[in-house]
Amino acid sequence: MALPPGQRAVEGFPRFGTHLHHPPPPVPAEPVIEIGGAVVETATVSADDLAKMPRREVAADFHCVAGWSATGLRWEGVSFAPFYRERIAPLIEPGATITHIVFEGLDGFRAVAVLEDALADDVLIADRLDGQPLNGDHGAPLRLVSPRQYGFMNTKHLCRIELHTTEPPVPDRYSPISGHPRARVWEEERHRYLSGRLVRPVYRWLIAPIRALSARGSVQART
Repeated sequence: MALPPGQRAVEGFPRFGTHLHHPPPPVPAEPVIEIGGAVVETATVSADDLAKMPRREVAADFHCVAGWSATGLRWEGVSFAPFYRERIAPLIEPGATITHIVFEGLDGFRAVAVLEDALADDVLIADRLDGQPLNGDHGAPLRLVSPRQYGFMNTKHLCRIELHTTEPPVPDRYSPISGHPRARVWEEERHRYLSGRLVRPVYRWLIAPIRALSARGSVQART
């Protein structure tokens, strides 16, 4: 199957993330996802409750904004769209029109998604990868999987979902490499301001050192 523009397949599924050489955060004894933002009251959904919802498997490639793709992955979990309708929508403030969702991880990473993208039919809250529970490298205990978007939208170690009626502030909004607000891989929406074609050569030089730094964090987590 053809890859999106500017992507190259790599062997395996490298660890990635903004913290690079740091180990992944510890998994809580009782993981939960907190629901906040434009809601009547903050609520939590436990990983145990999530596991009781109808489950789905999605076979999809993973596309890093740096230009590499891990192919043939099998994710398992709960489809986000029905989770949103059944567990989140009833909490929304009366009259509020949600436009954006912030997904936050235990490592402090936050991804801002347009509601339309988050509700795509292949978006999951996943807890398994290739038949095994998620490990720390790939987002344990829960993570977002959005195959049509670059990896930075696929929040690992998911612990909070925040609803917004307008696009929330983005810390690096005016940076040249600020992430694209839609991050759709087939449109090559890598960055808010820079052309995807322009940054391809730079990223190809960075793939190897980034992979090496990220692997150091994985080793630290096992020692």
